Amino acid sequence: MKRTLGWSDRTILIAAGFFFITPFLAAGEYSLRGYGGKGHTFANYTWILHQLGFGPALLTSLRIAGVSVLLLLFLMIPTVVYVQLGGRRWARLIEILCLLPIVIPVVSLAIGAQVAMPKRLQSTSYELCFFYVIICMPYVYRTLNTGLQAIALPTLVEASSSLGATPVKTLVLVIIPAIRSATLGAAFITFAISMGEYALAVLLHFHTLPTWATNAAQENLYGSVAISIGSLFSVWFLLVLFSYLPAIKGALQNKKVKVT
Repeated sequence: MKRTLGWSDRTILIAAGFFFITPFLAAGEYSLRGYGGKGHTFANYTWILHQLGFGPALLTSLRIAGVSVLLLLFLMIPTVVYVQLGGRRWARLIEILCLLPIVIPVVSLAIGAQVAMPKRLQSTSYELCFFYVIICMPYVYRTLNTGLQAIALPTLVEASSSLGATPVKTLVLVIIPAIRSATLGAAFITFAISMGEYALAVLLHFHTLPTWATNAAQENLYGSVAISIGSLFSVWFLLVLFSYLPAIKGALQNKKVKVT
């Protein structure tokens, strides 16, 4: 039986919506203001595209974010699956290890952990990928763990094994599709944090999109707000796009079947 929302629930939802949406609307209006605060124009957004260093900084952040997503999913999905299937005795230890990045200061992580990196890796921006994996672990572990608890994991593994599938095929073809929403959520948490992380990039002297935006914002106040709004809505757009990607793919396949 579905529970209907009462007037108090609706009031709370409306108040929460205003609380979160109003700042975004205000920032969006501010980013559209013209020179001297007069009129509204998209010049602040086109200004971003013509700034020196925007393209290289954006490509660097996208490359780092993509590698971070792949590394973290490759590390965490098998780990969480192992904990759910037969490693319950290690669950508390793994959970504590995944929560440690929340209490470890970023400065300590950047200065202390960098020493342990190979010398060849320290000279490239890919060093940031490993740090982003660490700081995203608490959120990704919770997301994947919740997704796996929502499915009959032992039953799926047993059925897949009885049909002759190897553990790798079971993981790739059975488990990951079954937790597609959790996997996408974990991927986008990692992507969003990697695209917006500033402290580590500055401490390690790498030129990423957040560091570029900080320098560019000193020249144009309206442009700095436009950078923030543009980055935020770009990530949201990608999130919505990939959330509906399976549905779009299914619709295209159905259309192709009907045509043939």
